[in-house]
Amino acid sequence: MAREPYRILIVEPSATLAQAFVTALRRDGHALDQADSIAAALDRLAAAPADLVLLNLQVTDRPGLDGLKALCDRAARIIALTAQGSVQAAVEIMRAGAVDVLLLPVGTEKLRGAVTAALEAGPPRIQGAAGTVQPAPPPPPPGAATPTAVPAGEPLGYLGFIGLSPQMQAVYRMIDAAAPSKATVFITGESGTGKEVCAESIHRRSPRTGGPFVAINCAAIPKDLMESEIFGHVKGAFTGATTDHAGAALQANGGTLFLDEICEMDLALQAKLLRFLQTGMVKKVGSEKLEPVDVRIVCATNRDPYAEVQAGRFREDLFYRLQVISIELPPLRDRGDDVLLIARQFLIRFNQEERKRFRGFSLEAERILRDYAWPGNVRQLHNVVRNVVVLNEGEEIQPFMLPPPLNKPTMIVPPMLSDPRWAAVAGPLAFQFGGGPKPAGLPTMPGLPGFPPAPVPPSPAPEAGRPAVAPVAPLPSQPAPVPAPAPQSLGASFPPDAPERRIRPLWQVEQDAIDEAIRLCGGNITRAAALLEINPCTIYRRRQRKRAAL
Repeated sequence: MAREPYRILIVEPSATLAQAFVTALRRDGHALDQADSIAAALDRLAAAPADLVLLNLQVTDRPGLDGLKALCDRAARIIALTAQGSVQAAVEIMRAGAVDVLLLPVGTEKLRGAVTAALEAGPPRIQGAAGTVQPAPPPPPPGAATPTAVPAGEPLGYLGFIGLSPQMQAVYRMIDAAAPSKATVFITGESGTGKEVCAESIHRRSPRTGGPFVAINCAAIPKDLMESEIFGHVKGAFTGATTDHAGAALQANGGTLFLDEICEMDLALQAKLLRFLQTGMVKKVGSEKLEPVDVRIVCATNRDPYAEVQAGRFREDLFYRLQVISIELPPLRDRGDDVLLIARQFLIRFNQEERKRFRGFSLEAERILRDYAWPGNVRQLHNVVRNVVVLNEGEEIQPFMLPPPLNKPTMIVPPMLSDPRWAAVAGPLAFQFGGGPKPAGLPTMPGLPGFPPAPVPPSPAPEAGRPAVAPVAPLPSQPAPVPAPAPQSLGASFPPDAPERRIRPLWQVEQDAIDEAIRLCGGNITRAAALLEINPCTIYRRRQRKRAAL
């Protein structure tokens, strides 16, 4: 029996845009209806319920979240369209009841994909924004995890990515632009940033999506076997070659070959890879026959490829042959609130796998996640959330549940310990590490920084009949080191009325700008670094050097 078409209500004040949405969605066989205001949409829903509402938040009668909340009582699923591309705006829209958020202007294929994902995601959300009960799935068996409202499809990201930060939006645009081409793509980024996910996204968005996607980790295969793994071998080519082997290049024919950690490849094999890229022909190990291959190459590395070329570890001609399109993935510490979006999605997944009932993170736990530097990036966040879910019980994740070093405030971001927020978290001993003055009434603990030395006990009185022992004269003390004077500006050597005296050293100007940015951001170094467009590690290093010089 043929399935009845889904009914979709399009709430769009612009007749031109509404007609464009109708044209795009009619190709999928949906039953479409239109309304130009919230009032008209409520009338349409009262007459006939819709499986999905496509809502432009700029409707004139009830713009913004007000209209969205009004429709949540009547509609099972709502996809919101907005011109505001900030992470905070998207989070607020999702909390108000939308299952997905699309940024205007939206492409036809992206719109169709979001609608399909929302309709095929299963039962609608259990509870709307106004608290009314929507149709719900059957109750879970005893002991099962409480269902958590999960955005349909991939509302908070793109293909395999999660994130709405401007840095990731730029990555998504690069993938969309690069995917239709056959040009090679060179992906760079720290370990754990999602380079293989990026490669898979390029494949899925390309015309080769129906072909194979073959991934090879160049760091995980011995260099003696790498040529065979990529180009294949014939039987008897070397000891142990008992059968013919096609190799990754032939296996990926008609699709995409992903070479991860390509900077680990041996120089001799780099020359053969360059020849393969230039000719499109593969010669197996032990064979003289050349075989044509139609494959797209995507490669990645967590190293600096320019530094590898300069050091002579990577062929310059191969690098420029591979780097036709370059995509750099940002580290998690530079992605702002994306860390919370990713953590929540991991929590939903692991709740289901481990049959737990966590509903979210406390505000303090969210602050710790947001401010941590994440040297392991998304991979580390994945493991942290899984650790919390496996080892703890409850409904809300608290800071003490986080694994080291996140549960040790003095280890999270040492330069931020001067922030009074950390003194509140670390407790009465925070002052030892620069987190404030020593609290009154705290007992003396000799040997710990910040505490006075232990008192010296008085010398015992001499026994009767035994001469008193003269006290040992103290060793001559070394003169206390004199701190080095602060560097003087060269401008100070000019006469008082000389204009050169107003010129300050560049390092002073930079330090003042950093200090002012941190102050304006309330001590949040990650946000200050983002606004200054520098790496947070730069601020950490400068603050450490500044404290060491005091």
